[in-house]
Amino acid sequence: MNKSLKGMRIGYAMTGSFCTFSRSFSVAEKLVGNGAELIPIMSENASTISTRFGTAAENVLRLEAISGREVITDISAAEPIGPRSMTDIMVVAPCTSNTAAKLANGITDSAVTMAVKSHLRAGKPVLLAIASNDSMLGSAKNIGELFNRKNYYFVPMLQDDIEKKPASLVAEFEMIPQAIEAAMNGIQLRPIIYHKEDT
Repeated sequence: MNKSLKGMRIGYAMTGSFCTFSRSFSVAEKLVGNGAELIPIMSENASTISTRFGTAAENVLRLEAISGREVITDISAAEPIGPRSMTDIMVVAPCTSNTAAKLANGITDSAVTMAVKSHLRAGKPVLLAIASNDSMLGSAKNIGELFNRKNYYFVPMLQDDIEKKPASLVAEFEMIPQAIEAAMNGIQLRPIIYHKEDT
């Protein structure tokens, strides 16, 4: 058991990189198993779109079962997170390039972006688990902006298929507990980006 996670209040937000949902759910279960308290949040797309990776209802119910709480799915429900000091750290896993772009440009138009904004008002850490096929194309400038933004940390990312998807980056979800502990101590795990030959 990771004792550093015991009693930690983790905002656990999911956006629409549906192919990574199973990995995110597994991490959420591990965090709870280590004594963390999860405040579950899903973007409107994540909570309403059904895909081959599960129906919307199934995904919402699974996150609720893991966390033991109703999932926050709208802006109004996410806004009190900061004022009520509900979270010690905000984890966005997965974080799409669309969400990263909104965070980099101060756009608050979803439950997840509001949750992050509200959480940040107290200067607390935000941990992003990027999952995007264009991370090193159109989205690179937004991710780069967040690299330089105070209170933002990243789960180390893997170039998951350098031949077929050379611009794709996907966070190593299994490293989220370690990345949480580091972020809470003001540390960014490195290397931030690597490919399989590095491991």
